Order: sequence, then C-alpha cells, then structure tokens
Amino acid sequence: MVSENPIKGELKMATIIDGKSLAKKTRENLKIECDKLKLEGITPKLAVIMVGDNPASKVYVRNKSRACSDVGIEYKEYLLPEETTQEELINLIKNLNQDKEINGILLQSPLPRHLDINEAFKAITYMKDVDGFTPSSVGKLCIGEDTFISCTPYGVMKMFEEYNIDLTGKDVVILGRSNIVGKPLIQCCLQKNATVTVCHSKTKNLEEHTKRADIVISAIGQSNFVKADMIKDGAVVIDVGINRDENGKLTGDVDFEGVEKKVSYITPVPGGVGPMTIAMLMNNVIKATKEQQKEKSML
Repeated sequence: MVSENPIKGELKMATIIDGKSLAKKTRENLKIECDKLKLEGITPKLAVIMVGDNPASKVYVRNKSRACSDVGIEYKEYLLPEETTQEELINLIKNLNQDKEINGILLQSPLPRHLDINEAFKAITYMKDVDGFTPSSVGKLCIGEDTFISCTPYGVMKMFEEYNIDLTGKDVVILGRSNIVGKPLIQCCLQKNATVTVCHSKTKNLEEHTKRADIVISAIGQSNFVKADMIKDGAVVIDVGINRDENGKLTGDVDFEGVEKKVSYITPVPGGVGPMTIAMLMNNVIKATKEQQKEKSML
C-alpha cells in the first residue's frame, strides 16, 4: 500500500526495516575494529553471568556467544546455580571488575527472585558496563554525555540512522517504561530532538496518543497489542516486543499484517530489533576495550 511518509514528506511503499541485515553489516565493521585491536596485542573479552536454568536466557546467551565468535571477541560464561546468594553474585562481579583481561561484564536477566538485580548492576564498574544498566551509565545518558547505551534502545537508534529517519520535531510515542528499554529510549529520542510521550499500563485513552504519533515504539510484551486502527497513515512503527502466541509462534507487540498496510516503515518480529540488540552489545564491548586501553595509556 502507498502511504505518506511523515519523515520525508513523500509518498512511498511501506519499508520493512531489516534488522538482521543491518546487524550483519554492523558485526562485519566491528570485526575489522576487533582485528585492528588484536594487531596491537589486545583481544576484547566479554564475561557473561547467568544464574539459574532459565530456558529463554540460555537461548539469549548462546546467541551472544555466536555473535562474539563472529566479531572475534573472546567469551567467557559464568553459569551459577539457582541457589546462588546475593553475596556470591556480588563477589563474582567484583572479581571480574578487577580482572584486567575482562573488558565487559554482562549479567543475564531475569535473575532468580531471591536476588536483587539492581544491586548487582550497581556492583558492575562503569568502564565494563556493556549493557548500559549501571547508575553511572544511565545518569550520563540523561545529561547527554558519551556513555554505554542500553543495547536495545541503541539498536533502535541505529535503525533510524541507517534508514535516514529524522526524529527532529517528530511526535514519538513509546509504549512501555522499563529500565531496560522504555526509559533509555526517552533520552535517546530527546537527544535527536523528538517530542516524546511515554505510555504505560496506567495511561488513559492510549489510542489518542498512538493515533497522533509520527513514530510508535512498542516495548510492552503483549502479543499483537498494537492494531492498525491505533496507528495513523504513514507512521513509523518499531516493534521491540518478543512474545509467543497461543500456537507458540514468535510474535511482536504489533499486529504486523494489519499495521504494515498503512505505515511508512515497520520492523518485523523476528528479524527486526532483536538482532540489533546483540550487535550493539558487541559494539559496546569494543568501545569498552578501547576506552580501557586509552585509560591505561594515560597512567
């Protein structure tokens, strides 16, 4: 269907934002950077901590391991039993903070209920915070300083950049206010001069917000929640959701078949934001490695 593109002000067919292809290109560029570091005798290394036996976490960790292999980043897993205590987890993080061979630390969520993930994030030193979850990273993002950006929001912003989607002056509506996606996205979009509205479970008249939005980013974790009648013609729709429907099929938050017919740009699930999340993790590991080397050279 032909729809008006609010970003460029022209008529065009709906464009599927190919996160898988962009992630591949990103990894290829990062491999070049990684190879250059290795020529200097520096091998980036990521430590991943997983507590318990969550099946979804196992899949995510395996995908991260493969991405590290593609880029040339060394990868080390710390698989801790379900009964791991908060003290044991914090002690491991502190040891990894001190390990000069480790450039990035990733704590895989969710954690078992008896563990406080926020306290664990606080224990990660800023220079190794490749997930962008520590208070230092979040604070720097809020005041516009260079920092490690949470990987999913970072991936979304890279998609906008790749497809020349200018956020300046645009009405952006974000569905979801999580610390991992929604809140960092607010700051990322503000830095690109967008007007940002955040909707959540307590928002009244949700559709009034989404219908006027130039860009809708959904990260609420509800299968096919966003319908075509909630979106204006020519809008851009970014689907961050990863869900399973009643048949076990992987779906996003957006009713893709219905919404695609009236928008200018849309991300699919799978193959949209997901691959970019892992690519941005690789980017942050390379960034952390470079910054740590720079710091060493100044000592």
